[in-house]
Amino acid sequence: MDEKFMHAAIMEAEKARKLNEVPIGAVIVYQDEIIASGFNLRESSQSALSHAELIAIEEANKGIGSWRLEDCTLYVTLEPCPMCAGAIVQSRIPHVVYGAYDPKAGCAGTIMNLLDEPRFNHQVKVTSGILEEECSKLLTDFFRDLRNRKKDSSN
Repeated sequence: MDEKFMHAAIMEAEKARKLNEVPIGAVIVYQDEIIASGFNLRESSQSALSHAELIAIEEANKGIGSWRLEDCTLYVTLEPCPMCAGAIVQSRIPHVVYGAYDPKAGCAGTIMNLLDEPRFNHQVKVTSGILEEECSKLLTDFFRDLRNRKKDSSN
């Protein structure tokens, strides 16, 4: 089941890539149904808050009419950053599943684990590495292509 929903998150990441955004996608699942989705839009919106997870969380909040997402699972292609990890804790999501590890900003176990911080009033179960290779390849290919475009434009 995790792979099915991670594929949906990857489809969201592809939407970001088509807009020349960093390809990160997220979906929120409630009772085995996707109730919200989002993809990275930082460049398009010029907002630091336009992360895939935050967009999906906001959509899920509106969809179920509550800030509490207590019976939901968040699937995201890249390990959540500190900001998104905080939003996950605050929205009471009980389970996060992610694909690629983030060695530069990962706060679901790589740099630190804000999702399982015992001093917070809510902890989140984390499942990592689901379709990791596919999720990592999206990012690797995107940044390689970006570097090549920059190199070509400077010649």
